[in-house]
Amino acid sequence: MLDLDASRAGVTPLPASTVIVGRTDDSGQVEVFCVKRHHKSGFLGGAVVFPGGKVDSGDADPAWRARRTGLAPRSSALAENAAGFAVAALRETLEEAAIMPVLGDGLNASGANRLRQELSARVNQGAAAGAAFRELLEQEQLVLDTARLLPLWRWTTPTAEKRRFETVFYWLELPPEQVGESDLHETTQGFWGTPRSLIERWEGGDIFLAPPTSRSLELLAELGALGDVHALAGRHALDPICPELVFEGSTTILALPGDVLHSEASPVRGNEDGPTRFVLEEQRFIGRRAPRG
Repeated sequence: MLDLDASRAGVTPLPASTVIVGRTDDSGQVEVFCVKRHHKSGFLGGAVVFPGGKVDSGDADPAWRARRTGLAPRSSALAENAAGFAVAALRETLEEAAIMPVLGDGLNASGANRLRQELSARVNQGAAAGAAFRELLEQEQLVLDTARLLPLWRWTTPTAEKRRFETVFYWLELPPEQVGESDLHETTQGFWGTPRSLIERWEGGDIFLAPPTSRSLELLAELGALGDVHALAGRHALDPICPELVFEGSTTILALPGDVLHSEASPVRGNEDGPTRFVLEEQRFIGRRAPRG
């Protein structure tokens, strides 16, 4: 699942986006949409993740201004990369989950699936993903509703990992008349679940979660309603959280900023009371706080 090597010098992380799509189930509980990556994927193969992927150069093209809405105020913390992160987030969510918010909500589940298939065909024929996505929306006379994306937090892959990404985690409430569906190619399953139920499946060994995913689910388990996500986001800075691979004897640890084993002495705002490290136990990285003293 993870390809960690302490001897790696580390490559520059690529910008990426991931989207936590939320809805309320019949009992009023908050659910999120997850996909299972194909086991042959080069990064996190077989893991359960939120839809997402790397930013394409065309995602930040200024021509997008005519095909997207503005950005949430919180996105200003992402500086000049904000628009590219947001467009990539919704392109990947269309590709992997057949979910895409558009201005006016004139897109239902079958329409989203049709657009996904058309985008996939264009990319398979050699078109660049970002440009093909924009041209498709121009053809359909749709405006991407990037204003609905709420940035939550940002994680950077450890230098010890072979492939590295600087990933913005977004929240998106499920658009009306859309349902979420795996592409059965890059991902092999797509399903809804409450954050707590997904954590329980992970704890029981039914699914594999990388540390940023398990930590995100722990935070989202606090939500009593969809609207509570804004307060949750407001407690968290968008500074990148970059774990560092360290060892204590025979124990493998991914230390977080603020842990005594991490090079950064202070935690990223919002993580002061959370785990300071992830400890490898029975093939899972479990969140723990550093021992006192």
